[in-house]
Amino acid sequence: VFKTSDRSNARTKIKTFRNKSIDDILSAKHVTGIPDTAVILEAGMGEYLEQQYRKKYNL
Repeated sequence: VFKTSDRSNARTKIKTFRNKSIDDILSAKHVTGIPDTAVILEAGMGEYLEQQYRKKYNL
């Protein structure tokens, strides 16, 4: 789950990766599909967490 920028009215979005580990995503300088100015709010693994994030952030 990430915000497109650090502003308070920035859109919250979710990006699902099927072929990368969390460590690779968090340690990378640039991730395809996520802007460089984005702020990563939460990262998790599994369908259950994805459902929880969608419910929490109204995605």
